[in-house]
Amino acid sequence: MTAASIAGSGVPPTGPIPDGRPAGSVEIIDLNGLSNIEFGDTEDELTRRGILLTDLDACGPMLAGHDTVSPVFVEDKLVLLWVGDPMRTPEGITAGSPVEEVWARYPQVTRLHAPQGTHRLDGLLARSGDRAYLFLHDGRTVRKTIVGYADWARRLFDEGAGPC
Repeated sequence: MTAASIAGSGVPPTGPIPDGRPAGSVEIIDLNGLSNIEFGDTEDELTRRGILLTDLDACGPMLAGHDTVSPVFVEDKLVLLWVGDPMRTPEGITAGSPVEEVWARYPQVTRLHAPQGTHRLDGLLARSGDRAYLFLHDGRTVRKTIVGYADWARRLFDEGAGPC
């Protein structure tokens, strides 16, 4: 199995932009990726365009201008993004969103249960075709958001991979 280098951290609750954050600084991550980064892009292509930074002292490659977005590559193709502040889905879901809000915005969501006896979070997989949002939650609120190819999101959840 191809190993993926994964990194990510939490994001803020939904609602108004906190004081001190510039208006319009919230970014949208959708099932295609970001405005200049799409799932299926290669590491070489993103590096050539100056978007993928690999020379940093970090646990994996980083995206220029996206300090809180961590890419996951498999066989040289971008398959997932772990997203942090200030990323939100087009439907407004981010870490800190109530689980009930995920159900309301994504009625076809699939409930995923973390194995008993682990410290892993349960998940909600909102799939659309071959893409999905994976929302890891503590039963009340979303704690992590992962976006990308649905099969890879599910595999990441099942195998329990985490940051670094």
